[in-house]
Amino acid sequence: MISDSSLKKAVVLLSGGLDSATVLAIARAQGYETYALSFSYGQRHAWELEAAKRVAASMGAARHRIATIDLRVFGGSALTADIDVPKGRVPDEMSHGIPITYVPARNTIFLSFALAWAEVLVASDVFIGVNALDYSGYPDCRPEFIEAYEKMANLATKAGVEGCQHLKIHTPLIAMSKAQIIAKGLELGVDYALTSSCYDPGPIGAPCGACDSCLLREKGFSENGIEDPLKADN
Repeated sequence: MISDSSLKKAVVLLSGGLDSATVLAIARAQGYETYALSFSYGQRHAWELEAAKRVAASMGAARHRIATIDLRVFGGSALTADIDVPKGRVPDEMSHGIPITYVPARNTIFLSFALAWAEVLVASDVFIGVNALDYSGYPDCRPEFIEAYEKMANLATKAGVEGCQHLKIHTPLIAMSKAQIIAKGLELGVDYALTSSCYDPGPIGAPCGACDSCLLREKGFSENGIEDPLKADN
């Protein structure tokens, strides 16, 4: 896609999941030229990167980059180590404690890459799909984390120190339920059939239907009175 110099640029973290696809649509609707950033970090659900490619193309991202890092060298998560992904948990279980699917410092790392690309692009806006309601207890999805990171980010770059850039981290989903996120995405034309949310998908991306992410997704679609298009396809 050809860059439009008349638009403000924004880096959008794009996992390929439901939330990040919605955030990409929101950034576009707000008039930003979007630069989608995904990560191949050794995750067991690497199929999400195929979804990210589809979503970025569908949403007209000016560029889509996939950064490769390997968080398996640290492990400590069911997504990056030989640890079973929890299945069949009820909402009360999800709302207590930090689950083993938490990847240590993942959003801190991802935002650092986004900050670097934003500086190169001369962009002052980064969008991330963190959520403090249906978030499965992840500490790096909380408003206080984002606030602290944004403050740090503006002290961390040449552009920030020289006054050329004042970075803003946008979290449009942070106070929304999964049902509200889906409703917003549908309003903006997001095709959720292109996304992938499962932590433990099959070889060609079929969702397991039982991990926390699948269950929260199913709940969101159900509360909107519609069927998940991925469920219909499988």
